[in-house]
Amino acid sequence: MSNYLVIVESPAKAKTIERYLGKKYKVKASMGHVRDLPKSQMGVNVEEQYKPKYITIRGKGDILKELRKEAKKATKIYLAADPDREGEAIAWHLAHALNVDENSECRVVFNEITKDAIKESFKHPRKIDYDLVDAQQARRILDRLVGYNISPLLWKKVKKGLSAGRVQSVAVKMIIEREKEIKNFKPEEYWSIEAAFLKNKDSFTGKFYGIDGKKRELHNEAEVKEIIKKLTDKQFKIDKVNKRERRRNPAKPFITSTLQQEAARKLNFRARKTMMIAQQLYEGIDLGRKSGGITGLITYMRTDSTRISVTARNEAVSYIEEKFGKQYVGAIKNQKQQEGAQDAHEAIRPTSSLRDPASLKGILSNDQYKLYKLIYDRFLASQMAPAVMDTMTVHLLNNGVEFRATGSKIKFKGFMTVYIEGTDHEKKEEEKYLPDLKEGECVTYKDLTPNQHFTQPPPRYTEATLVGTLEKQGIGRPSTYAPTLDTIQRRGYVNLDNRRFVPTELGEIVVDILDEYFPEITNVDFTVQMEDNLDLVEEGKVGWINIIDDFYQDFHVRLEKAEEEMKTIEIKDEPAGIDCEKCGHPMVYKMGRYGKFMACSNFPDCRNTKPILKKIGVTCPSCKKGEIVERKSKKNRVFYGCDTYPDCEFVSWDKPVARSCPKCDAYLVEKRTKKQVQVKCSNCDYQENVQE
Repeated sequence: MSNYLVIVESPAKAKTIERYLGKKYKVKASMGHVRDLPKSQMGVNVEEQYKPKYITIRGKGDILKELRKEAKKATKIYLAADPDREGEAIAWHLAHALNVDENSECRVVFNEITKDAIKESFKHPRKIDYDLVDAQQARRILDRLVGYNISPLLWKKVKKGLSAGRVQSVAVKMIIEREKEIKNFKPEEYWSIEAAFLKNKDSFTGKFYGIDGKKRELHNEAEVKEIIKKLTDKQFKIDKVNKRERRRNPAKPFITSTLQQEAARKLNFRARKTMMIAQQLYEGIDLGRKSGGITGLITYMRTDSTRISVTARNEAVSYIEEKFGKQYVGAIKNQKQQEGAQDAHEAIRPTSSLRDPASLKGILSNDQYKLYKLIYDRFLASQMAPAVMDTMTVHLLNNGVEFRATGSKIKFKGFMTVYIEGTDHEKKEEEKYLPDLKEGECVTYKDLTPNQHFTQPPPRYTEATLVGTLEKQGIGRPSTYAPTLDTIQRRGYVNLDNRRFVPTELGEIVVDILDEYFPEITNVDFTVQMEDNLDLVEEGKVGWINIIDDFYQDFHVRLEKAEEEMKTIEIKDEPAGIDCEKCGHPMVYKMGRYGKFMACSNFPDCRNTKPILKKIGVTCPSCKKGEIVERKSKKNRVFYGCDTYPDCEFVSWDKPVARSCPKCDAYLVEKRTKKQVQVKCSNCDYQENVQE
């Protein structure tokens, strides 16, 4: 007979915890929040100190009924929601709904779902932390005041269905500003000169550095010719050889933002997918009876702290010593946190270093295995010794013209044995060989290659680089990154093109309006300051009502001004240049939730709509009549099909190429990876590599 009721958010978590606690405990899931502000109205009484009106969330009635039934039987109720602001608020709402004494020690928190961590946490239950609750409540009310006041104004003045929010508006503005930078960018020409040097039979490459010991930039071909003209012969004298040892330290364990960035770079995972799989690994995977049953494999995945426990460090050290040797163990580091980190939890790490990814490959799904391996390898590498590189820089002179050659080789791999951090611009880790060169000796060059270059505009944001920028600037918190990226796409303010964010016309219109009438909403400094204020509420240094009131007093004045002064913006439909095949009226381009589409101008009498099809200049290989067009699936994935569909049902996930296979005459397709583009036959084994 169970005496104690434990309430968590998810059924998976409930199963794991119930097995650890034993028969006296019954663990039930609330399925997240049970109460929230109503969707149909503001739900915040501005006149009564911003008092929120909470109601039971639609669809949660049966869950609450079941929880109340179990609560009546229990001698003690424990609220074990996630260990963050959101989890604290869920616990507080549950306490209200189940009539749990809020001043009793009913709250249990744990950073990892392992037997030891769970049992230890139940030895130390605490009261609900009202500072955490207030910080979450302040964020919720603040976002409600912004969204439910500005959104109706946008519906009235621009278009129905629009919305505005604090963090999402700043993110959209950043994407728009980057797009403006790209459009306004003026490329500048510059040149480099590369020389292929020979010493006996060994060859190596050097690059032009400067004249008479001073670095010199080359801006045009005339300057390049001037440099080459200065060379008296093909011999260069080695003026200086610098040899040194360089150490490279491992990256710290993952926090939420770095996990999302690295999973995007290395696994091609979207932020939302990364967090969903991380949640599964945290809540528990069934490893089988012999291996301990349902077990949490990683620590809590919403964190901005790189701190790890002494126990985790010691276990990792023992494992590294045993597997790689004592020389691979890194020194104990000062666990200094970055500025603004809340440091409420440990870093994201495996719950046990002894549970290596290879041992779980047959148990985890492919995606779970990939993400677990990424987290495991990063953590293990963070506790390992630095890599040691021998580097060599050679200064070569000919009549005052200086070239430099650099080389490096790995002396000790250290942490690089396990893991190397990814970059947004793919760089290959490779050794550059230089022969044994000594000062005073001469080498000859066999080739001089001048290369023309142009400066490049900044790249569009990917999910990874946008999350990195938001985190670096202090906008949002670990739990907000993935939902923010999801929201700005669902609202139709941005699109993803080749995994990079492109703003839509709608996004630009909304941000322009917010900039004019509510500049604080799109202001980075204001948003960062608000996050800092919410942190002060969490720390118990400021009351949440003061934070809301300071914001709302100015905001309310701006709102009234916007109501009076904002002009109605008519988004005129652009003619599509074709007539509706159903009624003969002209078709027009309209802006929808997922971007532009074609619709009949005779709406609502005629409701004919069509997607805008992007032709790729390839004749359909199936019917030989239609043209191949780019389409999008329901999950927004690009695929290719015939424009005569449904007469011709040809489809391909890979982009067809406008030529046939030389071996079997079937159609060719283009396959892209991070490193190269390949053209492959759709039928046989023929393939070719293509330069980007």
